[in-house]
Amino acid sequence: MFLAVTSCGADGEPSSGTTIATVPAEPATGVVPAPLTSTLPASTVPTVTAPSTSTSTGDLGRGADPGVAIEVGAARAAGEGFTLLRGRRVGLITNTASQIDGQPLVEVLAHSAEVDLVVVFSPEHGVDGGRPAGVAVDDSADTGGGFVVRSLYGVNRAPTPASLSEVDVLVFDLQDVGVRAYTYLSTMGLAMEAAAKADIPFVVFDRPNPLGGRYLGGFTRRSGFESFISQYPVPAAHGLTAGELAQAIQGEGWLPGLEQLDLQVVTMTGWQRADTWSATGLDWLPPSPSLPTVEAAAVYPATVLFEATTMSLGRGTAEPFTLLGSPWVDGVEVAAELNQRQLPGVRFEPAEFTPVASPSVPSPTYEGERLTGIRIVVTDEARVEAVELGVHLLEVFWRHGGTRGVGPLIDRGATLDLLAGGGELRAGIEAGVSASAIIDQWQAEIEAFDTLRRPYLLYD
Repeated sequence: MFLAVTSCGADGEPSSGTTIATVPAEPATGVVPAPLTSTLPASTVPTVTAPSTSTSTGDLGRGADPGVAIEVGAARAAGEGFTLLRGRRVGLITNTASQIDGQPLVEVLAHSAEVDLVVVFSPEHGVDGGRPAGVAVDDSADTGGGFVVRSLYGVNRAPTPASLSEVDVLVFDLQDVGVRAYTYLSTMGLAMEAAAKADIPFVVFDRPNPLGGRYLGGFTRRSGFESFISQYPVPAAHGLTAGELAQAIQGEGWLPGLEQLDLQVVTMTGWQRADTWSATGLDWLPPSPSLPTVEAAAVYPATVLFEATTMSLGRGTAEPFTLLGSPWVDGVEVAAELNQRQLPGVRFEPAEFTPVASPSVPSPTYEGERLTGIRIVVTDEARVEAVELGVHLLEVFWRHGGTRGVGPLIDRGATLDLLAGGGELRAGIEAGVSASAIIDQWQAEIEAFDTLRRPYLLYD
């Protein structure tokens, strides 16, 4: 086997061919079983039962074609003995959900005789993946692993020139969830800018988009709504892998100063655009505390919109992002109305739950209160239209809250606008516009983005 690397040149367009490293395949060397301190935290204290998940290797599975193995970018690089990194001082952006043969990539590189890992950069949730959402991550000067940890979710959101002064190549390997609001790809773009300024290569070890590569949904982010949860002018569900988005960021000039960046993407094998996560056969390793299951990731584009409301998203239970509730919700009535809409890939159940604090969710909404609401049950992951689902949920809960006189459901309008990419969604909900009519507004934008993204697609 040889390592396939898709490169972008000065013009940002994908190269006409694939650069093949001609070093014969060999196993990664120096990997020892003794782990660093990087175990994912225990799940939140449940008051409801969560679906079971598997957590073994996380880097090899079977996709839509059962005869073709899916191998993620990091595993392919390891199979080549990390040829791209050999003899270089490496900076790595990662967390412990990015694994090879059951070991976090950070451990593999730290113990590799071929790679000099000098600094690990931490995204939101920390290198261990267990820090609470929105809570700053600290630097760590002494890890016991021969490298330092520098936070990209604290005072700095990008590597500083000082932190890159002894780095020869910057590597990105984080499991994204395919949603504009998820901060890992915002971290990637800012790190690309820092690598360009430092004149060092930027390498992406690619991983699947859990939503698949075909589904696109939501408004394209408008100018003036740029933020860390709305970094790029893409739909809410963008249908790209990290490597594909990195190429688009450079090629479309979505961030400045990337024209001369040496961007390289180590592609996956076997992944097809139709593959949602369950179709890959890969183990789901939670990329952040509130996405413990594939089902949570599948509906995250819908329920993340409720971050801007007075309702609980199920944080503080074992089913975050698949539960929605509040003291005033009639779960039986709401579930019945939503089921009548026959939304693809999901059904709804009445639910009761009590959020409980934990280290990864220290202050859940309505902590200790018994809440009523709904559970979103994923019946066909490949059919879920999650952004559309979110609009239907907002419409129904807005109307039910109004009839009960509980005050405005949306209590952080500016946050909803950033999550939605502009003001159209909030304006429509507050004006009583139907979900279907709101969804119709973004169809032309989806078609335009589908055309724009085609030069950057690496699969199928």
